Amino acid sequence: MTSSQVDQTDEPRAGSEAVGGDTPGEGYERGLGSRQVQMIAIGGAIGVGLFLGAGANIAKAGPSLILMYALAGVIIFFVMRALGELLLYRPVSGSFAEYSREFLGPFFGYFTGWTYWLMWVVTGMAELTAAAIYVHYWFPAVPQWVTALVFLVVLFVANLISVKLFGEIEFWFSMVKVTALIGMIVIGLGVLTFGFSSAGDTASVANLWQFDGFFPKGIGSSLMTLQGVMFAYLAVELVGVTAGESENPEKTLPKAINTLPWRIALFYVGALTVILCVVKWTEFAPGVSPFVEAFAKIGIPAGAGIVNFVVLTAALSSCNSGMYSTGRMLRTLADNGEAPKVFNKLSSTKTPAFGITVSVLFMGIGVILNYIVPEKAFGYVTSVATAAGIWTWLMILVSHILYRRAVDAGRLPASSFPAPGGAKCSWVAVAFLLFVTGLIAYDADSRICLYVMAVWAVALAVGWAVLKARNPQVAERREPTFEKAG
Repeated sequence: MTSSQVDQTDEPRAGSEAVGGDTPGEGYERGLGSRQVQMIAIGGAIGVGLFLGAGANIAKAGPSLILMYALAGVIIFFVMRALGELLLYRPVSGSFAEYSREFLGPFFGYFTGWTYWLMWVVTGMAELTAAAIYVHYWFPAVPQWVTALVFLVVLFVANLISVKLFGEIEFWFSMVKVTALIGMIVIGLGVLTFGFSSAGDTASVANLWQFDGFFPKGIGSSLMTLQGVMFAYLAVELVGVTAGESENPEKTLPKAINTLPWRIALFYVGALTVILCVVKWTEFAPGVSPFVEAFAKIGIPAGAGIVNFVVLTAALSSCNSGMYSTGRMLRTLADNGEAPKVFNKLSSTKTPAFGITVSVLFMGIGVILNYIVPEKAFGYVTSVATAAGIWTWLMILVSHILYRRAVDAGRLPASSFPAPGGAKCSWVAVAFLLFVTGLIAYDADSRICLYVMAVWAVALAVGWAVLKARNPQVAERREPTFEKAG
C-alpha cells in the first residue's frame, strides 16, 4: 500500500473514493454531472440489440418476447441494485474488478478486469462495423472500412480530450435514442387510438394473441430468445464504471439505478408492446429492424432513414462507451500489478490516455475486418460480448452476496443504498444467469462464444501464472482502504 492511503480503520462514508491496493481511482477528474450520468445509464439500456436484434427474436417468440424482456429486465434490476449497494459502500473506478478482487480474491479481480476489457473491445469492433453499414445506407459508394476508421479516430480523440467531453457526447447520443423511441411509442399509440395511417385498420391490442396465441412457437422457443435479450441489456452496468468520476456519486448513482425499471418498462417492454399491437408479429423477419418495418407499415416515408440514423447513434454511443471503460479498466489492472505499469499514468487532461490508445488499436482490428471481409465482419466479433457480460454480472452478484454476509457478521460497514431483498434477489439473479448460460450451451449457433471464452480463460490462467512467478505479491489479498472523494 502507498503512503497516500489512510488507515483502513477509518470509517468509510457514502460517496467516499475507494482505494484498493494503490488507489485505482486516484487522480481522475470528477467531471460527470448528474445530467450526464443519468443519460449514460439510459443510453446503456438502449442499444443495437433492441433496434436490430428484436426482429429475429420476434420471429422466434412472437408477442411473448415482451414477457422475456420484462423477465430479463427484472433480473437486470437485481444486478444493478446489487452493484448500487457495493458502489455506495465503496465507489471506485473499475468497480467490477475491484469488488471481485476484494470479495473473491486477486485472481477473480484480474480475470474480471481483463474480461470486461475484452467485452468492450469486441463490442467496439462490432459497433464500428454496424456504424459503417448504416452509413452505407446513405452513401453506398463509400467503403465500409473508411467509415469505420473515421468514426474510430473521431471518438478516440474525443475520449482523450476530457471525461466531460465523453459525457457530453454520450448525453447527446442517448438523447437521440430516447427521443426517437418516445416518438415511435407516441405515433404507435396514435395509430391504435385514432386509427390513422395505412396500419390503422389492422392495428389492435388483439394482435398480441390473435395469431396463434401469445406463445405462438411454444414456451421453449420463447425461452431460447433470452440469450439475445440479455445481449440487448449489455452495458447497463457502465454506470458503475463512472463512479470514480461522478461529481456526487452518493446522489447520482442511486438515482440512475432506481430509474432503471421505468426505462426498461418504457423503452423495451413499452416500445415492443406498441409495435406488436400496430403490426402483427408474423410480418417481422430476422435481419430487419422491427422499428423500420413498423414505420413502413404506418406509411411514414422517411421512417427507414430516421431509424437508420437512430441506430447509427446507438452504435457510436456503444463504441464511445467502450473506449471510456476499457481505458479505466486497464488502469485498475495496472494499479494492481496485473497489467503493465504504463497503463496507470494519466494524461494532463486526467484521462488514462495510453490505455485508451491501446484499446482503440485493438478495436482497429474491426476496421481491418471491414476491409478484408466486410460482409462477415459483424458476425465475427459479436458472440463473445454476451458471455463476457454474463461473467461480469455474475461477479457483481457473487461479490454482493459475500459483502452482505460480511455486513451481517459485522466485519464491514453497511451501505447507504441497500438492495431490496438483500442477498436473496442476488441468488435469484445468479440462478437466472446460469440458466441463460445453459441455453447458450444448448443452442448450436450461439455456443461458439463459450468455446472462445474457454480459450480466453486458459490464456488468462497462463498469464496469471506468469505474473505470480514474477511478482508473488500480486496474488496476496489486500484489505480495501478509503479516501475522501475529490
